[in-house]
Amino acid sequence: MAKSTQKRSTLADVVTREYTIHLHKLVHGRSFKKRTPHAVKAIKEFATKAMGTQDVRVDPSLNKALWARGVRNVPHRIRVRIARKRNDDEDAKEKLYSFVTFVPTTNNAKGLETTVVDDE
Repeated sequence: MAKSTQKRSTLADVVTREYTIHLHKLVHGRSFKKRTPHAVKAIKEFATKAMGTQDVRVDPSLNKALWARGVRNVPHRIRVRIARKRNDDEDAKEKLYSFVTFVPTTNNAKGLETTVVDDE
């Protein structure tokens, strides 16, 4: 018996998960004036891989948390909540989009695991 190679659809999967992203290794070696812009791009790339959607939207609170210490000093780790949502626009290219928000933590997000969050 061969396994079915049918790709699973993400259309029915509207889900929210919390991740810890290790930004320090993603911006290591990057020139100082490009560190935070690259961190934003790295978070978008992470969300694309984790949720399987090309349309990734970043919450302003996450953007503020990344830029809080300036362009050079990016936080080493950051805790984010990524929600895969349905796109309500009729003329949208993608059926789903990912919305990335900031989750404040007390211990610099070290040692926390990925968790599935129940939507309200």
